[in-house]
Amino acid sequence: MTDQHTDTPAGHAAAETTDLATTTSDASLERTRLRSAQIEEELAGDPGRFRILTGDRPTGNLHIGHYFGSLRNRVRLQQAGVETFVLIADYQVITDRDGVGPIRERVLSLLADYLAIGIDPEAGTIFTHSAVPALNQLMLPFLSLVTDAELRRNPTVKSELDATGDRPMSGLLLTYPVHQAADILFCKANLVPVGKDQLPHLEQARVIARRFDERYGRAGDGEQPVFPRPEALLSEAASLLGTDGQKMSKSRGNTIELGMDADTTAQRLKKAVTDPDRHITYDPVGRPEVSNLVLLAALASGRRPEDVAAEIGDGGGGTLKKVATEAINEMLAPVRARRAELAADPGYLLQVLRRGNERASAIADATLTEVREAMQMVY
Repeated sequence: MTDQHTDTPAGHAAAETTDLATTTSDASLERTRLRSAQIEEELAGDPGRFRILTGDRPTGNLHIGHYFGSLRNRVRLQQAGVETFVLIADYQVITDRDGVGPIRERVLSLLADYLAIGIDPEAGTIFTHSAVPALNQLMLPFLSLVTDAELRRNPTVKSELDATGDRPMSGLLLTYPVHQAADILFCKANLVPVGKDQLPHLEQARVIARRFDERYGRAGDGEQPVFPRPEALLSEAASLLGTDGQKMSKSRGNTIELGMDADTTAQRLKKAVTDPDRHITYDPVGRPEVSNLVLLAALASGRRPEDVAAEIGDGGGGTLKKVATEAINEMLAPVRARRAELAADPGYLLQVLRRGNERASAIADATLTEVREAMQMVY
C-alpha cells in the first residue's frame, strides 16, 4: 500500500464510485487500470507526490509468489523515490485464530525477508500494528462511519465467513476492512499497490475518508480535508501456482521460500507437477502446471516465457525443472546470503523495527490529534 498527503493528492483525482466496498464491476476495473497507468507516468515525473503503504501478515515465511507478486514492486517504487511505509500486520494474525503461533519469531523473519530483498529501512518505515496505539485507536471513529451490512458485503469478509463454516465470526474479522482503512489513512496514504481482489478494501478506505470529512466539517468549507482519497496502483502480477499445481500457499507446503536453501529448492521443484508431453510449450490454459514452471524460470531470469519454452523444446519435464531450479537459485543466492546475515543479528533487526515503530507512532499521534480536533474532542 502507499501513502502521502500533499496539496494535490492523487487520491482526489479519481471519481468516487460507490459508498459500498463490495465487488468491482468491469467498467470500474477498466477505469482503475487506466488511472493506474496514468499514475505510473506521474510516479516517473514526480515520485515525491506519493507515499505508499504496503505490508504482510506474519503467518509464515515469505515465498517467491510474494516476491514476484508484490515485494519486487515495493523495492522498485522505493528506489524510484516514493516514500514507503511497510506494515507487519501482527494484530491481523489474530482476526480468526485462537493463537498467534511463534509471532515474535515470524515478525523478525518477515523483517529479515524485507531487508534481504532490498527494502531500505532508512528510506522508508517498517513497523508493526501492535506498537502503534494511535493507528488502532482510529478504528473507533472509523467504525461509526460504516454499517454492519457494508462490512458483511465485503468480499474478503464474505469469503472468510464461508471458509469458517459454522464457526462464529470474530468482531476483529468483521471489522477487518476498517482496520485496513486505518492502516492506509493513519499516515495519509494517497496510493495503494493492490491486486484487483483488494480493490473493495481500498474503496472502503476512500468511503471512510470522505464520510469523516463530510461528518466533521472539513469537506465543504475550503479547508484541506483531514484524509486524502487513496488511489490504487493496480498490480498485474503473474498468477503463480504452487509446485503441486494448486494455489500457492504457505499452509500447503507448495512454495519456494525466499530463505529456503538451494538444495531444498531443488528437491521441492523436482517433485513439481508437470504432464507427460515432453515438448515444452507455454500454454497457461491448456498446460497450467508446465506453464507455471516455465513462467517461474522466465521471471527469475528476466526472460519471456515463450523463449524459455522454445529453448527447452523436447527436453521434457526434467530439463524444465532443472532450468527453473537454476534460475530461481541464481536469482535468490544474494538474497539468501544477505538474509542469513540478518537472521544471525536479531539485535539489528529489533533496532530497525524500533526505529520504524517510533516514526510510525509519531505520525499516527499527529493524525489522531487532527482527528480529535475535527471532532471537537480536545479537552
